[in-house]
Amino acid sequence: MKKVLILYYSQTGQLKNVVNSFIEKLPDEEIKVDIREIKPKRPYPFPWPFYEFFDEFPESVFMDGCDIEPIENLDSDYDLIILGYTVWYMAPSIPVTAFMKSSQAKELFKDKPVVTLVACRDMWVLAQEKIKNMLKDVGARLIDHVALTDQGGEVKSLVTLPRYLLTGKRGPFWIFPPAGIKQEDIKAASRFGKRLNEALKLDQEKKDEAMLKNLNAVNINGKLIATEKIADSSFRIWSKLIKMAGEKYGFGRKILITIYVIFLLLLIFTVIPINIITRKTLSIFQKEKIKAMEEYYELPSGR
Repeated sequence: MKKVLILYYSQTGQLKNVVNSFIEKLPDEEIKVDIREIKPKRPYPFPWPFYEFFDEFPESVFMDGCDIEPIENLDSDYDLIILGYTVWYMAPSIPVTAFMKSSQAKELFKDKPVVTLVACRDMWVLAQEKIKNMLKDVGARLIDHVALTDQGGEVKSLVTLPRYLLTGKRGPFWIFPPAGIKQEDIKAASRFGKRLNEALKLDQEKKDEAMLKNLNAVNINGKLIATEKIADSSFRIWSKLIKMAGEKYGFGRKILITIYVIFLLLLIFTVIPINIITRKTLSIFQKEKIKAMEEYYELPSGR
């Protein structure tokens, strides 16, 4: 009997739906699946109140974590662990970061093969690099990665995602598609569980080889990687300033957050359009470099 653990934190419920589809065809009489949700002691609201949404920005960027509930009744001999996460400000969500830095994670992940599963906008590369580092710190072996991304692409999701997170409204409006991942993409994620079922029965998880290749598990837009890095650097500067303004949810932070939001809006309407045009132009002369970056960041399950 093979045992698989699924760990995840889902604030809006979308990742929970992805996880449920992902493992739909995984368990049977030979494979047992345990599902555990990471739970912060102070639950994060959904929809987010405006200032509370942005007040989590510095702690997300600097990966400070939060207080979480210990996960009970875990075995110590799982054959495979699936870690599901979302992206908050170019980093794994705060509860996932908190768990990965806990003593429980060090005991649980030691020498275990891991599949990571991210559901977010199309900018997750740096968050995955941070997950890789945390897995390395707890002695785990990353053998597969799956990324499901929002419909609407880079530009439209800049509108649909914040609208969804701040109001709970997910449906289409004007020229914009529904927020989040397409339902057909979520449903199709069951193909990954089916492949893992087959691979586990052949003991493939014991090898340092991807089990989910040729399933369209990962697709990266290499043109966005440089944009992610620039955004991450900007996030770090603003996060430091907001932290210096005082305690979480305090008046000082609200002032800095207001200034930061105005700055973001100016970026969206001025710098970002220019950046998109510039990026498309430069990509003509950087095809090989972009291809090489895509191949690297799509490992281990891409191509």
